[in-house]
Order: sequence, then structure tokens, then C-alpha cells
Amino acid sequence: MQVSKIQIFLGVLLVGGLFTLGSCKKSWACHEDNISSLGADDSHNKGMNCMQCHTASGEGEGCFNVAGTIYQSNLQNTVNTGKVELYTGPNGTGTLKYTIDIDSKGNFYTTANVDYTGLYPKVTGPSGASISMGSSLTTGACNSCHGNITGKIGID
Repeated sequence: MQVSKIQIFLGVLLVGGLFTLGSCKKSWACHEDNISSLGADDSHNKGMNCMQCHTASGEGEGCFNVAGTIYQSNLQNTVNTGKVELYTGPNGTGTLKYTIDIDSKGNFYTTANVDYTGLYPKVTGPSGASISMGSSLTTGACNSCHGNITGKIGID
């Protein structure tokens, strides 16, 4: 039996496709939407740096651009609702550019295309009280600083 060039080509294509199929999940990882919402409870690992896993090469679902954890003022328990807003000016001034809801476990995260560079976060807790950051963001991985080299974010 003689093998045609088309059969060889199709065989190479099939074998090549099988080898790349295993990496398909990670090649599309950043195309998966994963955004926190009020009342949702499917997040995990409070206080951890979310972006250790939620990257193109990580195990998390979707690639986070901004993520972190908000605690109650006692810094022991997390809040169960609220929002994180990103402004163009310090301490909640300037133009509001983005709003990210805090879920029922105290985590906020988004895979949306957020350009956080030069923006200033303001956190509003369940009681309506808010706190703001006076310096601009240099990373969207909030827990890479807060809870590690700076204090946890606490509000009521």
C-alpha cells in the first residue's frame, strides 16, 4: 500500500494537534472571564497573592489584572460585601475609572482589561465607610504588598 503526500500531511497535522492539545488550556487561560461580584462565594485563598496562580502559566481560572482581599477593621475576618474603585486622583479624587465588587468572602478580582497604572484605589465597606490610598498603584496584585510588606486592608 502506497501512502500519499496528503495522508502524510494529515498524519503530521493530527500528531502535532495531539501534542499541542495538552497546552491548550493555558494558551487560552487569559481569555477566560473571571470577575468578582456581590454575593458570590466561589473565590478562595483569602489574603494570598491571587496573581501567583491567576496568570497565563498558573493554575487559576483566568488571568487577573487587579485582585486582593479586604478585611473587617479587626483584621481577623474578611468583609462580605463592598467595592474597590480606582480613581485618577489620590484619596478618591479625580475621575472614577473602574469599580470592582467585593464578593462574600472578602475577595475582589477581575480579568477585565484594567490599566491600573497611576490610579488610586478607594475601598468602600459594608457600612458605607471608605478608605483610600494616597499613592498610585504600581501593581494590580494588591495582596503582594498588603498583608506582606504593608498592613492588611481593613474597613467596616
